[in-house]
Amino acid sequence: MEGKHTVGVIGGSGLYDIDGLENIKEVELETPFGSPSDAFITGELEGVEMVFLPRHGRGHRISPTEINSRANLWGMKKLGVSRIISVSAVGSMKEEIPPGDFVLVDQFFDRTRHRPDTFFQDGVVAHVMFADPICPAVRALLLEASQGLEVKVHDGGTYLNMEGPQFSTRAESLTYRTWGVEVIGMTNLQEARLAREAEIGYATVAMSTDYDCWHTEHDDVSVATVVETMKQNVTHAKELIRRAAPMIAGMGASIADDALEHAVMTAPDAITPAARERLALFLDKYLGEGA
Repeated sequence: MEGKHTVGVIGGSGLYDIDGLENIKEVELETPFGSPSDAFITGELEGVEMVFLPRHGRGHRISPTEINSRANLWGMKKLGVSRIISVSAVGSMKEEIPPGDFVLVDQFFDRTRHRPDTFFQDGVVAHVMFADPICPAVRALLLEASQGLEVKVHDGGTYLNMEGPQFSTRAESLTYRTWGVEVIGMTNLQEARLAREAEIGYATVAMSTDYDCWHTEHDDVSVATVVETMKQNVTHAKELIRRAAPMIAGMGASIADDALEHAVMTAPDAITPAARERLALFLDKYLGEGA
């Protein structure tokens, strides 16, 4: 997909606004999948059309399990977003990723249990390819934009998505270490799955805030340690977004652009009118508007 892209930013713990955003408007949406986390903030950053959403809501009101990721991603798509930068606080599972470092992850491992993570159900079946869950092109531009940033940025890694909202037990943390994952968080995998179904190029900036509870020479993870490190990380995250947004807005194709082209298995004449209406935002491209 060539041309100018509208860039979406989903902010995690500590990132509740974007510095430098101009021509700001708040857009409240109701979606076929319920209410998003908050009003969407639209505006321009460095000449780039941008849509921002705090995934936990302003005031951090929504727990990880309660986040309505389907409504959040539907809203991003409805507002014209075709590329997303997701910013997330995570725990580090490796010594070489100390608190304060960033990781541009390229894989996920799912340990969630209670979350809807597809738009396609209730009479419509779609199987999108998801071997590479992060858009390589968006991630590459984030890596390029991070050069010279006053924070160490790690190129690649696996994000283990736990359920939460509690942090890990020590037994869990030590087991996850043996799996070779780089970071642990509570939110990004559902977003990545839904972004792929919505044909939005998606990438995660994972900000290390702690060593979970596996590291015997460091204090166990606590809200206090997370918040303190987040204060330091957020400034760097906002600068990375400012640098990367114009590059991502002008980028070429994404792995996600035609993800639904051969993914919908349900015969068009078997899709009920209710399902067709619910999924029109995604299906009109292939079935025709109003078909």
